Amino acid sequence: MSEEKKPIKKEKKEYTIKLIPSQDGDVKSIHLSANTLKYGAISLAAGAMLFVGAFSYSVYSTFAARNGAAEIQDLREVNSIQQEQLLQLSKKANALQDEMNQLKQLEDDLRRMSGAAPAQDGTDQQNANPDAIGNGGDGTHDGQGGPVVLPDINNVGITLDMVEQGLAARRQSLLDLQQQLKDRQDQLGTISTATGLPGGTTPSIWPARGDVSSPFGMRWNGSDFHPGIDIANDMGTPIVATADGVVTTAGWNDGGYGNMVDIDHGNGIMTRYGHAMQVAVTAGQHVRRGQVIAYMGSTGFSTGPHVHYEVRINGQPVNPVAYLH
Repeated sequence: MSEEKKPIKKEKKEYTIKLIPSQDGDVKSIHLSANTLKYGAISLAAGAMLFVGAFSYSVYSTFAARNGAAEIQDLREVNSIQQEQLLQLSKKANALQDEMNQLKQLEDDLRRMSGAAPAQDGTDQQNANPDAIGNGGDGTHDGQGGPVVLPDINNVGITLDMVEQGLAARRQSLLDLQQQLKDRQDQLGTISTATGLPGGTTPSIWPARGDVSSPFGMRWNGSDFHPGIDIANDMGTPIVATADGVVTTAGWNDGGYGNMVDIDHGNGIMTRYGHAMQVAVTAGQHVRRGQVIAYMGSTGFSTGPHVHYEVRINGQPVNPVAYLH
């Protein structure tokens, strides 16, 4: 009989790591199987990959955050530059408006010296020297006020539009003056375009007697846009409605107007009277042109007794001077 062959067992491979001290001491041995060593190497490689991935993500996040912060800083710098440019533009608009007032004053002097008729076009009044405008004041009142409105593209554009209209009016008015000097005509015959709506719903009188202490448009070296005019007089001076309408607001306003009255005249026209000492009407009340609606005071943002008067067309403030007769 032949002898049966016994299966040969594979020997497990083992690795030995010996730790030999630099000086006298016992040599320590660590026995590791091949599988243990293999799994250890795989774990070490996986850990290294996770570390590299985490490190890369950290670096990416850091650079992304820095780039985001840099973009925000750039946007802030651009916004600051734009604000500065807008302020400079508003100052130039204010300076142009002042020059237009001086040009109007010069033309008025020439007309008086030559005996020519005064200018009659509506835009002349809009760009007139505010010192020459008044409604029975004695020149001693200087109260100013109104809401704090920083210049923006819209109101700077309004001021530039006023200057543009004023230039066109001045050119035409000087041409008319030239013709008058040639022909010695007594009047220009130009028609005011300040009023265009029939009846008593168009503002057409002064809201109070006094001195115009602050005009419509840019003021204070272009740092503020004034959406109305300030008429200054003694405390308690009557304030009247400038046209028929319905009172929509009568009382305190937190936006700087103090005691305020708003009147809706229909056709998109609204007038506003601010800084009153006392209001004499109530919301919903119908008022007539010339009716006393309040008494002059210095409430809200104000430096002295005056009325802040606004005319708004479809919510947009326009120069009230065109509606003062």
